[in-house]
Amino acid sequence: GQSAGKSSVLENFVGRDFLPRGSGIVTRRPLILQLVNSKAEYAEFLHCKGRKFVDFEEVRMEIEAETDRLTGSNKGISPIPINLRVYSPNVLNLTLIDLPGMTKVAVGDQPPDIEHQIRDMLLQFITKESCLILAVTPANMDLANSDALKIAKEVDPQGLRTIGVITKLDLMDEGTDARDILENKLLPLRRGYIGVVNRSQKDIDG
Repeated sequence: GQSAGKSSVLENFVGRDFLPRGSGIVTRRPLILQLVNSKAEYAEFLHCKGRKFVDFEEVRMEIEAETDRLTGSNKGISPIPINLRVYSPNVLNLTLIDLPGMTKVAVGDQPPDIEHQIRDMLLQFITKESCLILAVTPANMDLANSDALKIAKEVDPQGLRTIGVITKLDLMDEGTDARDILENKLLPLRRGYIGVVNRSQKDIDG
C-alpha cells in the first residue's frame, strides 16, 4: 500500500536517500533501478543521456521533475517507467522496480479509476515468472489486510517468488509481537519475511 515504506526499503539497497518522499502517492511511475557495482559512485538516467549525477539530492529532484512531466502535478500516474542506473561500490548487481502502492480512493483531481490503473500497472510487472515480488507491509497494519500480499497471492498463489518485507517494526503497538510473522508462521511464504526498521521522518528531517 501507500506509505508502507517501500521507497525506504529500496534506498536501503543503495545506502543513499534519492527517492521522493511525502504523503499520498509519491511513486507515480514505475522506477526501474539498475544497481551496478563499480568503484565510483554516481547515477545516470536513460532520459538524460550523457549526464552523470553525483549529488543524490539532484537525483531525487530529477525523478520528481520527470514524473510530473508525464503525469502532471495532479498526482495522476503513468505506466511509462523511469530508468535509473546507480553505480556504487556499496551495491550488488541487481535490478529493482519501484511501483506505486495500492490506493482505494481518488484524492483531489486524480482519475476516479486510479485504483484500477495502479492494479493494472502492478500486474503488468509482477506476473512475470522471472520476477521476485517484494511485498511491503507496515508492521502496524494487519497482515491479512495487506494489499501487497493480496495482489502477490493472485499471481503467485503458492508464495514461491514473494518475499514479505515488514517495515516500521518500531511502530508496532505495545504488547504485539512480530515473531509469528517473521518466523513465517502467520501467512507462510516459501521465501519468508524480512523485518526492516526504516528511518523515521524525524531522522530524515534531522
